[in-house]
Amino acid sequence: MTSIAIEKNATDPEVKQPLTLEEFLNLPDIDASYELVEGEAIKKMSPKFFHSSLTTIFWVELSSWCDGFGRVRVEWSVVLKRRGKDWVPVPDLLYVSHERLAADWREDAPCPVLPELVIEIVSPDQTFNQLAQKAMDYLSAGVDRVWVVYPPMRSLTVFFADRPPETYRGNRLLTDELFPNLAVTSEQFFVKAGI
Repeated sequence: MTSIAIEKNATDPEVKQPLTLEEFLNLPDIDASYELVEGEAIKKMSPKFFHSSLTTIFWVELSSWCDGFGRVRVEWSVVLKRRGKDWVPVPDLLYVSHERLAADWREDAPCPVLPELVIEIVSPDQTFNQLAQKAMDYLSAGVDRVWVVYPPMRSLTVFFADRPPETYRGNRLLTDELFPNLAVTSEQFFVKAGI
């Protein structure tokens, strides 16, 4: 992983102070996505074919489902708190309803509200456990649901704030009271992604 820190002490260039939220949000645009974690700008991994294909299919399917009452966005950062510190993750996808964020909201900024759903897809250089921990951080920050997609097992694990996670494989139907009229299987996403 690549990280960026801003030097604040000109007399000791080896000492790098943690980035503040404001400094992070004002970093110049570069050709990569970064997350603010523990005061450092951490570069997200470049997606490979499976990751990119799955991201596209999740976006297409969920955007169709929520048309008119919410929005699904790819790699849209959100400002949260993690262990009492500012945290700006860039989930692979997030869903936020128009009840939480008005349909006419238009700012070039991080998501200003807690999303109902965050989706993270495990990349080849990540482990499921790393993203399971990140899912717990999202839940602790107030996100309602986190889906962790694990391509090697063709699975989708749903993390809840109030009960143990549930893993969906094959044609096991995923429904959730938080997402009315959404009924999906993990397999449908993998098949449509051509994986």
